[in-house]
Amino acid sequence: MAKERIILGIDPGTTIMGFGLIRVVKKQMEFIQLNELHLKKYDDHYLKLKLIFERTIELIDTYHPDEIAIEAPFFGKNVQSMLKLGRAQGVAMAAGLSRQIPITEYLPKKIKMAITGNGNASKEQVAKMLQSTLGLKTLPKNLDATDGLAAAVCHFYNSGKITVGKSYSGWDSFVKQNQDKIR
Repeated sequence: MAKERIILGIDPGTTIMGFGLIRVVKKQMEFIQLNELHLKKYDDHYLKLKLIFERTIELIDTYHPDEIAIEAPFFGKNVQSMLKLGRAQGVAMAAGLSRQIPITEYLPKKIKMAITGNGNASKEQVAKMLQSTLGLKTLPKNLDATDGLAAAVCHFYNSGKITVGKSYSGWDSFVKQNQDKIR
């Protein structure tokens, strides 16, 4: 008997929160939907957080996802922006946790790598690959929705893979994977 599961992917943000849902039957994924929550018109940051929480709960109660994949905040230079993004992510996570749904975070580079094979791919490249993979007829104007969908697809691709940490086959492998640690 085929076990079906639904994955909700979220790209958190206080201007636009992108999200996408896929259904997994056996080892095949099917597109359910992607969309965005537009928050730019609201000035009150706390109202934005409330709306993120409520929309996430609404998605959970409507689609009953088994798992949530969320894009982790990337490190930027603007501390205030990072704080706001972290709060948006935390509120979306709290909504999932309030419904006992497992949550997995993925770094943006990991999501891009899973979708395109290139951790430095553009939003447009990610969107086009998702369009091709899932047979999407059109792409949204803003690509935050496809970023949310990409988190869900990345989670599907990484399901069942246990990663305890980096593995190395020797010093050469270690050096290649840790260029940032070498002077």
